[in-house]
Amino acid sequence: MTVSSFENKTPQIGVGTYVHPSADVFGDVTIGEGCWIGPGARIRGDYGVIVIGDYTSVEDNCVIHARPGEQTTIGDWVTIGHGAVIHNVKMLHNFAIIGMGAVVSDWAEVGRWAVVGEGAVVRQGQMVPDEHIAVGVPARVLEKRVSDEYKLEWTRFKETYVDLACRYPIGFAPVDET
Repeated sequence: MTVSSFENKTPQIGVGTYVHPSADVFGDVTIGEGCWIGPGARIRGDYGVIVIGDYTSVEDNCVIHARPGEQTTIGDWVTIGHGAVIHNVKMLHNFAIIGMGAVVSDWAEVGRWAVVGEGAVVRQGQMVPDEHIAVGVPARVLEKRVSDEYKLEWTRFKETYVDLACRYPIGFAPVDET
């Protein structure tokens, strides 16, 4: 794992958070408790500020960045799917779900329990309201709302990553190649 200071700005990593050895976290970054930062993730607080809440999962090969003098804020229990790009967002609210390969661009906001579908592109300044689903390129917000059943199912998925954050530090062992 590469967790490093940049120009005297040192990441703050919460208790029980796991950062995979191939992930990079540097600069002005705060990550809450019980988070899971996956292989290949890049969280760059080199000239902007990044704040990630508790129990959030940043899956494999995600990129999170902020513009100079600005802040990217990610709430609690957020899921950021494999290969997503989160660039200078205003806010990903609690329980938001960002699908694999999605892009959420500058000053955009994704509401509480809102879902950005796989491969979608949320444009600069776009708002995805609470409990709504956005899909496509560019992303359009659907009339359909997130159901209680969907929330229940995704709560289990989110808890899986919190569990992995506990298991990963003790679960890996070197393989004897002889």
